[in-house]
Amino acid sequence: MSVLSRLRELPPELRNAGIAAAAMVVTLLLPWYQQSYVPEGSREFVQRNVSAFGAFSFVEAAVMLVAAGVLFLVWARSEKKGFHLPGGDGTAIAMAGGWAVLLIVWRLFDEPDATSESTDYSLQWGIFAALAAAAALLAMGLRVRAAHRPEPPNPAAEAGPAEDDLGDDGA
Repeated sequence: MSVLSRLRELPPELRNAGIAAAAMVVTLLLPWYQQSYVPEGSREFVQRNVSAFGAFSFVEAAVMLVAAGVLFLVWARSEKKGFHLPGGDGTAIAMAGGWAVLLIVWRLFDEPDATSESTDYSLQWGIFAALAAAAALLAMGLRVRAAHRPEPPNPAAEAGPAEDDLGDDGA
């Protein structure tokens, strides 16, 4: 069975959470900032767009890690992997989306450090697209939580505790 057919079998809210996480990864490639600076030996401002990878910090790394975690969760559920998360899949996805929203809002106010006195950063549309994708991930997590779909059975939980001789000396 192909990956696409397994993804089509997923519940729509879980599939949409995966789409939102993938969109969050794509937004890291979009322009988050516009850098204005005066090159050395020149008197004119030069402007260039800077993506999240161009101003990479803990925030961008955490957003990428959140998206990767949700994508892994969606992939694992498409493979019918049995494991349980505290609060369920929806709670984990909603918390991941909420954390990403907080990180991106933080980045709205904490612009990258300027390399020189003539360097200035302004916001671009890509950071707002990332904020929208993170908010969509939060909303999809809440929808997964509201759907109350059962998780695949956990084989380790069904096996029960290992049988051993707890002090039974056979006498």
